[in-house]
Amino acid sequence: MMPEIAVDDDVKVYYTEHGSGPAVLLLHGWSCDGTDWSWLAADLADDHRVIVVDQRGHGGSSPTAGPFGARILAEDAAAVLRGLGIERAIVIGHSMGTIVASALAVEHPDIVSALVLADPVYGQPDEVLEPVVAALRAQPLEVALQLFEGFYVSESPAWQRLWHERRLRSTPENVIRDAFCALYSGPDGIGLASVGQDYLRGRKCPVLAVYSGTGTAVPEWDRALPHRDEDEILVWKDNGHFLHQERPEQFAALTRRWLDDLATTDSPAVPAGVRA
Repeated sequence: MMPEIAVDDDVKVYYTEHGSGPAVLLLHGWSCDGTDWSWLAADLADDHRVIVVDQRGHGGSSPTAGPFGARILAEDAAAVLRGLGIERAIVIGHSMGTIVASALAVEHPDIVSALVLADPVYGQPDEVLEPVVAALRAQPLEVALQLFEGFYVSESPAWQRLWHERRLRSTPENVIRDAFCALYSGPDGIGLASVGQDYLRGRKCPVLAVYSGTGTAVPEWDRALPHRDEDEILVWKDNGHFLHQERPEQFAALTRRWLDDLATTDSPAVPAGVRA
């Protein structure tokens, strides 16, 4: 049987578990799946208990009509951790997963010990996202394919583009449409700068955020939020949106170095024993 956890009456979330040690939860991006984290999961599994999920409607998780709001996806993540008996975890997210991870940290500060965010997509300008949301509602797949083209730089490998296109074309159109629109419209659209600015102030744990050279979210917006001394906001300007795939060894090394620094401070945020 596939490992899965029922997060409500109609939705089962598929996950895989690797290694042992301090718990790490990996959250993928929009119209993606947990396979995106294969490199980092294998690295961290040397000395962590790594949980890789396919968020609702994505990958191996059950098809669903939704809803797909960030808070709902965060509750799914919390349900997976509870189902596995995990009380506290480092949460690592990419793209949509950065918003879901942040929502999990706000709604369940007792669960999230630290956040590692690969190319955050919160803080998006309202005027930029409103026409994108409208276009996606009308033509989900066509617009999504165009958006994905903007996620790459000239050095992004061809295999990555092909992999992502094939997966995107197999993603249900309601997931493509509704998962994106829920992040950037309505009162729960915490990916928007106007909505997310106050909400994200509720994050109380250490944050490592690594931005790429693509997209409209800016690290300056992130830096304007309240931060702890342990926080780091970096920019890899020569990389595309999937920077954890384009530079897997460097991203894993950065993640380990930062977590190791946290473990050696007086802060109890991250359990000791994280390898440098």
